[in-house]
Amino acid sequence: MKKILIFGGIALALIAVLIWFGKKNQKSTVEYETEKPFKANIVRKTVATGKMVPLEEVEIKPQISGIIDKIYLEEGAQVKKGDLIATVRVVPNEQNLTSARGNVSNLKLSVNNSKISFDRSKALFDKGVIARQEFENTELAYNQAKQNLRNAQNNYQIIRKGSASSGGSANTNIRATTSGMLLEIPVKEGFQVIQSNNFNAGTTIAVIADMTKMIFEGQVDEAEVGKIKNGTTLEVSLGAIEGKKYPAVLNFIAPKGTEVQGAVQFKIKGNVTLDDEYFVRANYSANADIVLEKKDSVLSIKEALLQFDKKTDKPYVDVKTGDQEFEKREVELGISDGINVEIISGVTAEDEIKIWNKTSKKKDKYSEEDDD
Repeated sequence: MKKILIFGGIALALIAVLIWFGKKNQKSTVEYETEKPFKANIVRKTVATGKMVPLEEVEIKPQISGIIDKIYLEEGAQVKKGDLIATVRVVPNEQNLTSARGNVSNLKLSVNNSKISFDRSKALFDKGVIARQEFENTELAYNQAKQNLRNAQNNYQIIRKGSASSGGSANTNIRATTSGMLLEIPVKEGFQVIQSNNFNAGTTIAVIADMTKMIFEGQVDEAEVGKIKNGTTLEVSLGAIEGKKYPAVLNFIAPKGTEVQGAVQFKIKGNVTLDDEYFVRANYSANADIVLEKKDSVLSIKEALLQFDKKTDKPYVDVKTGDQEFEKREVELGISDGINVEIISGVTAEDEIKIWNKTSKKKDKYSEEDDD
């Protein structure tokens, strides 16, 4: 009797262990959830990195070499065409100054000599000794000598002061040639500047731009440049202004690319429409979303539901046929935005598709504990 009880207890314990293992195995079985296809608007985009720049920047350069005497405005000031920005103090070349002074002296002698001839001819003409033609020739020579002297004196003043005293405006006054905002004044008082001429671009004294007319200037990879065209709509976001996007229209695609870190990039430009909410500064870093393709209300699934055949590399999904029973079904795909993908054929809106990588609750619990 005692042995029967012992064996009976062992049997009961064995049954309990088997039941426990059975329940444990049952709990650890993965139960897959499903998801149905849905209608979605899918937009395929590419992102171009770049910056915001004014449509036109005008550089103001001096018409005479010298030293910055005074700057009247600061960067950021609004100017109108003709406003005085700075003045330049001329430092004349000693050789040119001496030559101009000598030329004035010579022409004074010429004027004095011409005057003597003119006075003599006039007296003779009044007495009827010489003809009118000879008198007029003498008068003409005298007048030409006086004009040459005035020209030489003006040239001397320009070399010495930068402008002729009789001139309406002085080359030493640096004025705005257009209306806009002073973006930059790269010189300071006391800086030496060089005039703009055929052999030298000259020193930039100020940069002026209309800040209400801005463009996006960026780069597009060669793999995407063939998919865009002029007139394409852009959405420009600025690093300095979070949550704000500005509409823009692409109006330029460079015909020649440049190599940047081993990849060929093409410059693009787009006119940006601004508003009064924020002040957009020049050279803000910016990204432009370019719509390459767009489809509205198409049958879609999440890309995470897709699998690819190892041999054929064709996409497929597992469609539910019964309780935790699924069948493999190949699908034909359309455009994708990286999250959702268009389904052209293979499944319908009523099919339930297996969600991959779902584990049991017990395993999830252990994973959470490991994370903690």
